[in-house]
Amino acid sequence: MSFPDDEPTAMAPPHPQTVRELVLITGISGSGKSVALHALEDAGFFCVDNLPPELLREYMGLEHPRYTQRVAIAVDVRTARSLPALVPLIEELRGEGVAIRPLFLDANTDTLVRRFSETRRPHPLSQPEASSGGNQHALIEAIELERLMLAELREVSTVIDTSTLRPAGLRSHVRELVAATTNRLTLVFESFAFKYGVPLDADYVFDVRVLPNPYYVRELRPLSGRDAPVAQFLSEQPEAAEMLAQIEGFIRRWLPALAHDQRGYVTVAIGCTGGQHRSVYMVERLGQRFADHGAVVVRHRELDAID
Repeated sequence: MSFPDDEPTAMAPPHPQTVRELVLITGISGSGKSVALHALEDAGFFCVDNLPPELLREYMGLEHPRYTQRVAIAVDVRTARSLPALVPLIEELRGEGVAIRPLFLDANTDTLVRRFSETRRPHPLSQPEASSGGNQHALIEAIELERLMLAELREVSTVIDTSTLRPAGLRSHVRELVAATTNRLTLVFESFAFKYGVPLDADYVFDVRVLPNPYYVRELRPLSGRDAPVAQFLSEQPEAAEMLAQIEGFIRRWLPALAHDQRGYVTVAIGCTGGQHRSVYMVERLGQRFADHGAVVVRHRELDAID
């Protein structure tokens, strides 16, 4: 599945106002930055693609139309020389009261190689002779070099793993994150299957494979943790109740410290074998238990990939 590079998005404006909200889209080439940017445009953001980082402060100082008080800007490795200055600039702007939220899109290397093969587009860091010859080894080297160049920026951003996301799923997730964000820390609860790998965007990972598995109950096998029979089965297991309470206690204990750390989002990933029953149930219950927190997003990586 590909995330084609779309043309830069921009709109022309009448009536000046100041920018109140800035979402900074960055990440690995081929991870879906154009899709994310267009999702924000659909959500009412004024979007600019590939703005050089050294122009970011100047851009923020410009007067904008009243309907562009929410701005999304994409920055990537094509402006490589300016990237080292971007991380301290983010902190400076925050210190000046700018509500800036960096989102970093990522995907595993196999997925990125497949996407570049499908779209037949060269990687921005590929050598011309390598990209024209379709050298997979050179492509992998370019991807790994890009990871190194963007590593510091990734550390200060909210990471979105697009490895298993279709474009529609990525658009939905980006809109959910932006909509859920208030001046409070946003909690993202995500279920996944260990057999497909740990999500790249996880801040905390909990393994619930030790719990009784509904998969081995014939009537429950085709269902998911969102279905009442599976939920009832797991709610009757003392181990499930104990683990749920322990995970909830851990998160509540450290929420104040995480919020104090000025994070915008924290992703708590819950994994089981297939990502269908136990992890889904636990994520659904955690979403309910933290409803009082206000800013909560619930995701099911494997179920969303199926849907």
